[in-house]
Amino acid sequence: MAFTTAEKVDVRRFCGYGMFGSQYTPASGTRFSTAYGILEYKLNNMLAEEEAVTRTTYLANLYLLESDVPGARANLDTEQAAVWKHNANEVADRVALFSHYRRELCAFMGIPPGPGLGSGGSVRLVV
Repeated sequence: MAFTTAEKVDVRRFCGYGMFGSQYTPASGTRFSTAYGILEYKLNNMLAEEEAVTRTTYLANLYLLESDVPGARANLDTEQAAVWKHNANEVADRVALFSHYRRELCAFMGIPPGPGLGSGGSVRLVV
């Protein structure tokens, strides 16, 4: 079963690539990069088994990890309560885990991490 449009949006987002939009030939953006083109090709030509792995192993976990980051705000006001002590690095640890899984998705798909993942990848422009 092919990816839905919403799933494609999430894969692009998690891989660090910008939005696709509805234009066929935009004048700028990451759609001119080789990596982005490879990502789009792979999204549209995966085996059913590869789509299943992407959905169950990566997307399902990334949705949870993404929601965990803002969910950590509930603990930011507590330094210590009884024997429980707040992890001062909780948000950074959650962001690092989320970023790790995003990079793992890129590795599974065989594409470099996009510019939205920071120093993890580069964009090569085709002129």
